[in-house]
Order: sequence, then C-alpha cells, then structure tokens
Amino acid sequence: MALPPYDPKFTIACSVAGSEYDPEHDASESAAVVAAELISYARLAKKLDSVRTEYSARYLLDNIACHQCLTVSKCLDFALKNGIPKAEDWPRLGSTATKPPPSYKPDLVSMKGEVVEPEYLDEALELLKYQAVGAKLHVFTPHIELQQEAIYCGPSGEPAKYVGLRDGIIVAVEKIYGKSIATVKVWYKKQFVIVKVALSRGFFSEDIELTLLLVDFCVPRLSID
Repeated sequence: MALPPYDPKFTIACSVAGSEYDPEHDASESAAVVAAELISYARLAKKLDSVRTEYSARYLLDNIACHQCLTVSKCLDFALKNGIPKAEDWPRLGSTATKPPPSYKPDLVSMKGEVVEPEYLDEALELLKYQAVGAKLHVFTPHIELQQEAIYCGPSGEPAKYVGLRDGIIVAVEKIYGKSIATVKVWYKKQFVIVKVALSRGFFSEDIELTLLLVDFCVPRLSID
C-alpha cells in the first residue's frame, strides 16, 4: 500500500472510520522529550550553546509535580524557571536507573525567557524564522507509517484510522507545488520520525471540528541577557 500522490488543490477531507488506541503512548513522556529537544534547538539558535546539546527529558518527568498530565508548555515553563541538567548529568529516559537521591544536585543550566504559545499558524511560522517551533500533529494510520518521501496530508478519502495528537517540532518550511510544506519531527512510537506535512490541508469529523493538521504551537523564547 502507498499513499496517494500529493494533490496541491485538495484542501479539506471529511474524516475517517474509527480510531486506533496506542497503549504504549505516554503523553507526559512525549511532552518532556519534545520540550527538552526544543530547548536544545532554542539555545543553539540563540548561540547560548556553541554546539547542539542534549538536555534531560527524564529530569522533567522526575521533578515536575503531577507529571501524569504534563504538556510541552508546562515542561518548558518548569525548565525556564528552575533550570535543567544536560542529559549526561541525569539518568536516561527509559533506563532502569532509579531517580537519584535528594542529596544529588546536578549542574543545572539556567535560562531566562518565556514560553510563547501562538494561536495561529501564521504566528508560528513567523517565529520559525528564528527558531524551531513546538506543535501537535493530528496523526492517522497507516499514513504516518507510509509517509517516507511523500507529503503527509492526513486522510484523503482512503481507509484510515485516527491515532490522536502527537507532540512534534516544526524545523523548516518550504514550497512544493506552490504550497507550504513543513518538515516536522514527531514523537511517535517512542522515537522521532521526520514527516513532511501539508500546511494547507485540513480535515473534520463527527468528533473533531474543522482543523489544520498542525495545532497547539509553543516556543521557548530565550533571552541572551
């Protein structure tokens, strides 16, 4: 099975039959991973780090209260207010190592800034000129698995199941066939996958109002002062 060819004139799809539950998906883990990755992008863009540096998603999970309902925005806000260690200074996500005792104080990288949550795609794309932007992607299967070199358009009339929203990072936008296409790193099945997403494509269903594929934008806007 292959995805249908990209049609730049097709803009809105009426939804899908059914949904698919992913029992392995951990929304809080996803939020922490994407937040840590956004911090890496932001610090490199601001030249606060001379090379790309990995920060600890596990630290966010271990130290934010009520971590079972974390969002990317909450994780970013915590890191900006409290600091975050480099990944090498805290147990890795997924490792069997327990949380260090309270007596262990890792070196925390402190930051100044704020979490910005653009309401509209145009505002998010304006911020993308300066740094990567967090977002959520409406994910459909088998489209996400079959995407490869194709352009991800969500449902296009062929059989599909809705998986839900997944955290991701918009890293670039380009024009293909005259339409804006975003390159997005999506945290899916406990790893980052690269997806080219049609920004002009939308969908709706009985449960979901008309929406674009990318929603819920957020950015850690750091200060160099």
